[in-house]
Amino acid sequence: MKLSLALLAVVLLDTLTGLAQGVSVELSMDQQYFLPGESLIVKVRVTNYSGQTLNLGKEDDWLTFTIEGRKDSVVSRLAPVPVQGEYTLESSRSGTKAVDLVPYYDLSRPGNYTITAIVQIPQWGRSVQSASKAFNIIRGTRLWEQEFGVPQLEGVSGERPEIRKYALVQTIHQKHITLYFRLSDPADSRVLRIFAIGPMVSLSRPEPQLDKFSNLHLLYQITARSFSYSAISPDGLVIARETYDYSDRKPKLQADADGRIKVIGGVRRFTSDDLPPSLTSTSSSDAAPPRP
Repeated sequence: MKLSLALLAVVLLDTLTGLAQGVSVELSMDQQYFLPGESLIVKVRVTNYSGQTLNLGKEDDWLTFTIEGRKDSVVSRLAPVPVQGEYTLESSRSGTKAVDLVPYYDLSRPGNYTITAIVQIPQWGRSVQSASKAFNIIRGTRLWEQEFGVPQLEGVSGERPEIRKYALVQTIHQKHITLYFRLSDPADSRVLRIFAIGPMVSLSRPEPQLDKFSNLHLLYQITARSFSYSAISPDGLVIARETYDYSDRKPKLQADADGRIKVIGGVRRFTSDDLPPSLTSTSSSDAAPPRP
């Protein structure tokens, strides 16, 4: 116990000394709520007013993190966070390092967490610690899911298809509803991609359909009279995004005789979020999904 208190005192002394010498560390995230497996990108901003050039990055562990869960339990680290490489910061300058922590920490369980960043300054034998930042891992509500076979590459035939699963997940926070896309193996043991598609109107139901290339076509309501359409490939890449407004008919998805899917009804409204961009927009359902 005495040894632990002594070590804590050293850490606090180092931190205070680093701050007094004109170096600060700030931690930020663009959002507070995440689904399990969703990218959790933290940005560490180091500001140097020490009057000296800081030579960081020569050691593999110049930037480390501590994540705590319930009852101050430390979250297990799965692998070292890759922050290798020379990192030099001149006096009166700030630099920011962005890191996705999901591959390197066990954040699979929903709950409340806090994260702290620690920057080592080898030339002083000191470390500077950021203030803790809170975030939450939440479950969300699964609205729909569908297993599908990944189309084979051209020239390849006769092999068993790889089976994957699309899912649409809804989260609600402070009355704001967000629709998420999730791509996984059939058993949900391996998440291939997960990301927020966008806000959704309450009491509305997204309309998903698969075309003959196993692209997911999705139409969902974003305001009282507007709908968003997206097409997503079997690799989880958004290959089309369009906006439709309610007219004499409500927009809906319709498949033609060839298995291609398009939006009928409503009036398309061109926006800066269109994909492909509006001036060069083409029908995404006429093309096979891109493959790496």
